[in-house]
Amino acid sequence: MKNILSQVWREQEGQDIAEYAVMLAVILVIVVATVRLIGSNANNVFSSVASSVQ
Repeated sequence: MKNILSQVWREQEGQDIAEYAVMLAVILVIVVATVRLIGSNANNVFSSVASSVQ
């Protein structure tokens, strides 16, 4: 296992994979944060609409 990781670390293709993994992680964090923000705001809007209808 250690040999495989060291080969991947030294190879250029392994670095590309690591860069893609970091980019994917950053994109996922942004998407999750956006969904949480929109979700809480949407919940507030629906709650206020429901309160005004009643």
